[in-house]
Amino acid sequence: LLRRLRHAFDIDNKCDSNTLHALPAVSVDSWKPTILSVSLCTTDYHFEYTECDSSGSRWRVAVPNPSVECSGLPDPVRGKECTFSCASGEYLEMKNQVCSKCAEGTYSLGSGIKFDEWDELPAGFSNVATFMDTAVGSSEGKADSCNNSSWTPRGNYIESNRDDCTVSLIYAVHLKKSGSVFFEYQYIDNNIFFEFFIQNDQCKEMESTANKWVKLTDNGEWGSHSVTLQSGSNILYWRTTGILMGSKVVKPVLVKNITIEGVAYTSECFACKPGTFSDKPGASGCQVCPRDTYSEKGAKECTKCKEDMYYAEEGSSACIERPPCTSKDFFQIHTPCDKEGKTQIMYKWIEPKICREDLPDALTLPPSGERQDCPPCNPGFYNNASSSCTPCPPGTFSDGTQECKACPAGTEPVLGFEYKWWNILPGNMKTSCFNVGNSKCDGMNGWEVAGDHIQSGAGGSDNDYLILSLNIPGFKPPTSVTGATGSELGRITFIFETICSADCVLYFMADVNRKNTNVVESWERSKERQSYTHIISKNASFTFTWAFQRINEGQDSRQFINDVAKIYSITVTNAVDGVASSCRACALGSEQSGSSCVPCPPGHYIEKVTSQCKECPANTFLSIHQVYGKEACIPCGPGSKSTKDHSACFSDCLVSYAKDNQSLNYNFSNLSQVGSLMSGPSFTSRGTKFFHFFNISLCGNEGKKMAICTDNITDVTLKDMVAESEDFSNFVGAFVCQSTIIPSDSKGFRTALALQSNSLADRFLGATIETTLEGISIKADMFPPSPSKIPDVHFFYKSSTVTTSCENGRATVVTMRCNPNKPDQGELSVPSSCPAGTCDGCTFYFLWESAEACPLCTEQDYHEIEGACKKGFQETLYVWNEPKHCIKGVPLPEKKTSTCETVDFWLKVGAGVGAFTAVLLIALTCYFWKKNQKLEYKYSKLVMTTNSKECELPAADSCAIMEGEDNEEEIVYSNKQSLLGKLKSLATKAHPLLRQTQLLEVQKINIGNIASCLQLTWATFLADLRTIILSRIHLKRKHQLQPVAQHSSLLPFSGKQHQKSILFSAVDVMWIVACLN
Repeated sequence: LLRRLRHAFDIDNKCDSNTLHALPAVSVDSWKPTILSVSLCTTDYHFEYTECDSSGSRWRVAVPNPSVECSGLPDPVRGKECTFSCASGEYLEMKNQVCSKCAEGTYSLGSGIKFDEWDELPAGFSNVATFMDTAVGSSEGKADSCNNSSWTPRGNYIESNRDDCTVSLIYAVHLKKSGSVFFEYQYIDNNIFFEFFIQNDQCKEMESTANKWVKLTDNGEWGSHSVTLQSGSNILYWRTTGILMGSKVVKPVLVKNITIEGVAYTSECFACKPGTFSDKPGASGCQVCPRDTYSEKGAKECTKCKEDMYYAEEGSSACIERPPCTSKDFFQIHTPCDKEGKTQIMYKWIEPKICREDLPDALTLPPSGERQDCPPCNPGFYNNASSSCTPCPPGTFSDGTQECKACPAGTEPVLGFEYKWWNILPGNMKTSCFNVGNSKCDGMNGWEVAGDHIQSGAGGSDNDYLILSLNIPGFKPPTSVTGATGSELGRITFIFETICSADCVLYFMADVNRKNTNVVESWERSKERQSYTHIISKNASFTFTWAFQRINEGQDSRQFINDVAKIYSITVTNAVDGVASSCRACALGSEQSGSSCVPCPPGHYIEKVTSQCKECPANTFLSIHQVYGKEACIPCGPGSKSTKDHSACFSDCLVSYAKDNQSLNYNFSNLSQVGSLMSGPSFTSRGTKFFHFFNISLCGNEGKKMAICTDNITDVTLKDMVAESEDFSNFVGAFVCQSTIIPSDSKGFRTALALQSNSLADRFLGATIETTLEGISIKADMFPPSPSKIPDVHFFYKSSTVTTSCENGRATVVTMRCNPNKPDQGELSVPSSCPAGTCDGCTFYFLWESAEACPLCTEQDYHEIEGACKKGFQETLYVWNEPKHCIKGVPLPEKKTSTCETVDFWLKVGAGVGAFTAVLLIALTCYFWKKNQKLEYKYSKLVMTTNSKECELPAADSCAIMEGEDNEEEIVYSNKQSLLGKLKSLATKAHPLLRQTQLLEVQKINIGNIASCLQLTWATFLADLRTIILSRIHLKRKHQLQPVAQHSSLLPFSGKQHQKSILFSAVDVMWIVACLN
């Protein structure tokens, strides 16, 4: 409105009186009261630049301050070019458009702005929290649950969220020229995703996502990150997303000192924040006030506190009253041993001392100087003349209580470190204190020695990190096993306990070659005295670190100073620069006395009698802990063989099984490639979807682990991974490994993320059909029963990685099942009762079904089928038994052709013989029937004649039997009739039982036995023939010797009996024909 008035009524004297009087009267009258009420502008305004035009020019204009109305503003003038900026420590004085130095108590970055004060969220920053898991829907309940998630200012830094919400810290800036953004951060937990990216005012990312993911930092280390900014609008995003697996709480991301360059000019200097000062003009930054001083905002110097009543930490904005001294303000230490072997107990105030001893109820420092006997030196050290412990020279050993002695001939020292007495801190150990938010404990001892243990110190605040570190430059196995290629080069074991009343945490970390520190294991809250072992499988320089933190909250309090962590002993084996507490037998170069130790070739043990190297037997591997004696060679498990150097056992994918006359041979070579399995979706407490991904290398490559799992949460490229595969901390190689997969449709990520990769199996134990091996078992009902009778083969693996929940390490069982319906690689699955592959987190089970898991085929797996005989040839085919449960092995025989005689030929022969037999039987029957009729007639006539003569026989010339004529009459009688006639007319009645018995025997004959049948039938026929002949002779004699009437009862047979005898003879003939058929 004022600008319009100025232009309309010539307030800036650019319009003459004629122009003014030319305006309509109504307009003048209507505006005149307003003009008269506005005062002239004096200091109630400031200058601003207009937007740059296409030529890069702009104007400087005067703008009244808010809620101020005045007139008479200075005229617009042409401003500095858009890319102009002042140097650091200067600001642009807008009135004269020249750079001037900042006054005392202020500072300037020149063309940049800096945010280093985080007592509250600075102006221009905003928090946006969302629940990004679109896979399970974003219901109102889930969205509302993230309302309390935000970045929280903590004084010197700002802290991210700790839950699984996605929270963005946003700042928008408009740059006149190209610039950059720089910030410091601490990011130690890979369970939270931290990304930094830039968008323009169209919400499009300004550059590729190559630098989107921020690298992890070591514990207590501040990293830095910088990105180039383009001119124009830039929206900066610091975004974190937590992944909560179980009840674990993630460590937040910390950010501080955000600096943005490229704002072109700064029209004013920034006042120094409280606790800092600037005592010279033109400062580009402020200095921190020293201890026991303080300053307010914009201070030129720091003010001292009244030291006897108040104190102040470094960088304080006010003095704090000193409290009365308590037992939490001092601690006890032991002095080094003196020449008399005594140590003194000393009490010291925790520095800096902040308490007062002159107040009521205040404690004073206890008297020091109490003398005690010094504990012995640690093993491998000896007490020298100055009563201090000194390492034993090379080739010698000591148990810590005696002088060092040389190892006997044929032995070598066992190198390592064993710290169990803590009178002084060992030379290869250091202690420190660190706090991410302040420097109060810098210079303090994080741990203090206490005789039989070392314990955490007091620190400056409860959230301090109390650090104890041990440096080992490398590892070297004993000389006798130098050539071995086992997976273990050394190990570190320590005994500890924690006593806490709050949520304290003890971290154990390992740094390899000073590149990256990884948390190996951690323990929360109080833990009883226990032992932990970590195996070293790589010969490199290691720095082992123990970090104790009483609470994780960002507050400078000292409420839990009595919470303490204690370490009683630390043992490291095979250390390069270690000392020896004992000696062990070694291999000698020759059997001569005094021969020096020599390294045994790989896979060789030391023979006890000769101390010479001998190779382990086949299918055994050499123990890394014991190489003395043949018992150092450990037999491989079932279904496995040893490597050439006997360093490990591996599977060649061939498994044999024999039991109860059953022999099965398996060949899993086609399944030796890495198999993959992704379990069903799982969800966090807030519903975030994730998967368990497994890679399985069933047989490996002669012991080499082929399954690889990699975390892709960091910005390490594939090229970097290949180049530094030995040191790549996110790379895991094993027989079985696991990763947690966050799908691309979850959490708003553009690609699936893999994290928490770990090994489940790094040692192969054996393959067998038994369900138990080396204490690892699989239940029969773990998987559904197999539809076939082929036994399953179980591959057993072990992992040496020890966790708090798995004291003996993890184990894995892969069950191979024959399933012809699943060809090629088949299908991998996990138990339905344990969808994550494990029910206890320690033992994992997998079922691999495939046709390739079937045994090799044998002769018992197929049968033959004979075809019909066609044209004198017959084909024999071989087919597999159904269903087929075998592969490869014995091939199916080819089709076989052989000569044969057709069934038609034998049918014709049988029909011909049967027809001939039937005709012969009919002819014989007719013939005997006709002859029998004649015989019956004669016999009837004879009977009638006898009855008519009153049973007297008529005299006959030739019928009487004279003395001496028997033989002739028999001969004459026999010659008159043929054999066939005798057969038809004679039958005996004297032997009916014999005939029936013979017929029964014939009926019992097994017709299948033709030879026996013919033999018995022929014998019966001869017996019948003999009976008939004898009966005929007997009848003839009876007729000659006595009358028939008198001996009618002795007649051999009647007419019916005679017919029956003839029928018997016919039956004999029929049996003969039947046998022939």
